[in-house]
Amino acid sequence: MPIVMPAATVPTDYATARPVELMVTASTLDETPCGKGPMMESLSAAVCGYKSAPNAADHEAFVRDAVRLMLEQAVFRGTDRRRPVLNWKSPEELQAAFDFALDRSPTTHGHLLNLIEDTIEHSVKTGHPYFINQLFSSVDPYGLIGQWLTDALNPSVYTFEVAPVMTIMEETVLTEMRKFLGYPDGKGDGIFCPGGSIANGYAINCARFSAFPEVKTRGMHGLPRLVVYTSADAHYSIKKLCAFEGIGSDNLYLINTDAKGKMDVSHLRQQIQRTLEEKAVPIMVSATAGTTVLGAFDPIAEIADVCHEYGIWLHVDAAWGGGALVSKKHKHLLTGIDRADSVTWNPHKMLTAPQQCSTFLTKHERVLTESNSSCAQYLFQKDKFYDTTYDTGDKHIQCGRRADVFKFWFMWKAKGTDGLEAHVDENFDNAKYFTEMIRNRAGFKLVLEEPEYTNITFWYIPPSLRGRQNEPDFKNKLHKVAPRIKERMMKEGTMMITYQPSDDLPNFFRLVLQNSSLDQNDMDYFVNEIERLGSDL
Repeated sequence: MPIVMPAATVPTDYATARPVELMVTASTLDETPCGKGPMMESLSAAVCGYKSAPNAADHEAFVRDAVRLMLEQAVFRGTDRRRPVLNWKSPEELQAAFDFALDRSPTTHGHLLNLIEDTIEHSVKTGHPYFINQLFSSVDPYGLIGQWLTDALNPSVYTFEVAPVMTIMEETVLTEMRKFLGYPDGKGDGIFCPGGSIANGYAINCARFSAFPEVKTRGMHGLPRLVVYTSADAHYSIKKLCAFEGIGSDNLYLINTDAKGKMDVSHLRQQIQRTLEEKAVPIMVSATAGTTVLGAFDPIAEIADVCHEYGIWLHVDAAWGGGALVSKKHKHLLTGIDRADSVTWNPHKMLTAPQQCSTFLTKHERVLTESNSSCAQYLFQKDKFYDTTYDTGDKHIQCGRRADVFKFWFMWKAKGTDGLEAHVDENFDNAKYFTEMIRNRAGFKLVLEEPEYTNITFWYIPPSLRGRQNEPDFKNKLHKVAPRIKERMMKEGTMMITYQPSDDLPNFFRLVLQNSSLDQNDMDYFVNEIERLGSDL
């Protein structure tokens, strides 16, 4: 007989507003680690506790109950507007409330289900409509199924031999993405990476190899000093990977930005001239399409002219802004990207594929293989019985690698390119509505009057500070407003939106939109909630 969870923990079917019975079977809750399947009579609990292979008798009920629990509480309940984004606990409170300890003895299936429930309860629901805190959000149902199937199959995408579907699928998706960049017929190469930072690192390595192929065998010894350029508002990964790859963070020259956060091309020229006068070698410019804070798009076409003039590799970090490429209305933001030697584009950002889903794309068909391959004979044998050009793993710096492609491919199949485009356009429409709503609203002031992307940056000025902008301590007091509102919203669980300072600007909010389930009512909610939380400050 099924056992119904206590009322306090019963998930809700939000389509019918009726309680849903969680089918926790007697086998699941038995005090032995693996239940009482038919095989249990001949197997000790210890043996069953460590065997990794699943079997229906011992694991089917547990797996079904675990999936149902995740579906009801993490997916549906966790994304319901009536539920909190998080249930805040301090680190000390959380350590006391949660069973983090690891023991020598195995635990029961019932306790494992409780741990799943507790993990959901105490985690931030990043798919919640009111989680607008990062450059990722949403729980896409098709992406979720894709992620689950990937984990069930557990492939490592380095050879056709062990991942036949995924290797072909990767090349298919990467080709289509290169077509959006404007590369003729999608020609070139590409890889899925463990995050946009690593993708940017691939760009640095490819640019360096393109300029000095001998670096692969001889290392940096004997090379001139190499210099990379990016804007002062670019992602920090460019600096970090310059240090990691031996170029050195001092040899990353930061280029000034204008009032909108765009790279100053005249300053870029000055820094290149400076480099040449120093007898160093400029190897790469990393332009940004959609900066993290302001959502600014560097003038790619102008930067491409400079790179062509000096023979410098042009990389575009479009991890965040690349999603605009699927929209006929908004792809103009990336005009000139077809001239880039390489591009970072993260479908897990604007296109809301599950974490992580990042790509590195290049127009050069051989540079990844030539710069990264090591021809390990135990894995990439050339005398296999099939076409070994499908064994693409040697062009990665990784060996074992997740099949991050499937969830994105599955989403794309489910929605079509038209669906992806409608998703992007919806976010732009919401961003425009929100911007216009606060433009002349008392207590709100935009950092950028005309945001380019779906980042909207603004201050909330509580009544106590209005009309006091000329007072000497105004900025200091305003600087403390956003952190206090953020504290209140997190402790109440009503929403999550991030804030940050910039140069001499005091803390301001950054609302980022990429969840197309939001509508204008949600935009109204964000404004009203900020006012409610900050009106007495």
